[in-house]
Amino acid sequence: MKQREQQIRKWFDMWLTRTDTGIVDLFAPDALYIESWGPEYRGAEKIRHWFEEWNTRGTVLRWDIKQFFHRENQTVVEWAFENAMHDGKVEAFDGMSLIRWTEGGQIGFLQEFGCNAHRYDPYRNGPVPQFENEQIMWF
Repeated sequence: MKQREQQIRKWFDMWLTRTDTGIVDLFAPDALYIESWGPEYRGAEKIRHWFEEWNTRGTVLRWDIKQFFHRENQTVVEWAFENAMHDGKVEAFDGMSLIRWTEGGQIGFLQEFGCNAHRYDPYRNGPVPQFENEQIMWF
């Protein structure tokens, strides 16, 4: 369990430092990575390419791990994330990643799930919901 947690921390740290310290070792050659908003990347080399290309357009400001859950060959990690794109757009959201490990200890599957960090009670003023007028996040 500790080794898996260290590998996940290493992945998050790569984003925070914008440095590939072993993506092709961390992910299986045929790994599947699914982002919360739809894009998917097949294979460690494609994941590496996405990482390098994305970091030309933005910076991860925060990717805090809240907790881990382990069961057999799976890990779920709960986290809080924030990035700033070079066009000035800043995004922050909470999320979870479902990870399946290969027998060799690499990430074979990773799927992210996102949740808007801005939350509110639409019934705070009575029985009729009042939704805030804001752009809905992409996940």
